[in-house]
Amino acid sequence: MSATIVPLPPNSSSETVDFLRRMASMVSERNGEMLLRAASLIESLAQRAMSAERLYHEQQIESTRNTELREAAELAFDAERGKLLGLMQHAESHIGKLTSELDGLRASVDRFNETSVAVPIEVLRLARTQFDYLSSGFARKGDVISQAMSEIGAFAIDQALTAKKTDSA
Repeated sequence: MSATIVPLPPNSSSETVDFLRRMASMVSERNGEMLLRAASLIESLAQRAMSAERLYHEQQIESTRNTELREAAELAFDAERGKLLGLMQHAESHIGKLTSELDGLRASVDRFNETSVAVPIEVLRLARTQFDYLSSGFARKGDVISQAMSEIGAFAIDQALTAKKTDSA
């Protein structure tokens, strides 16, 4: 919104008003009143024109300032948006890597689960005690083969318990 402002020549309205007032004093009452009203109207319009000119100038400055602020805000927004997009892409890449790693771990756990069974340690200790009891019973009866098998079972459980202790240490 641009408008051409043509400033009034200095003192032109005051000279005109002074002339009209002098003229009003020389003419009849009705014409004199009309000339005085015209002089007052010219003064009022000149003041309104100067106020409008000031207001227009202030609004033009404000508009320029608002445009600069808007442009700065747009630049800041674009910069932050770029940063956020970069962070999102990095996060998506990281999520992709973690998903691949998780899939690998799941496959590894699945392969492990196919070849092993999870047993609580207390159950293993109890089984170890039972193998010892069986081994001593077979030894009393003279069944060497059954005694050896019981001792092998006890030894295997000892190996599993020892491996568990070293894993957790």
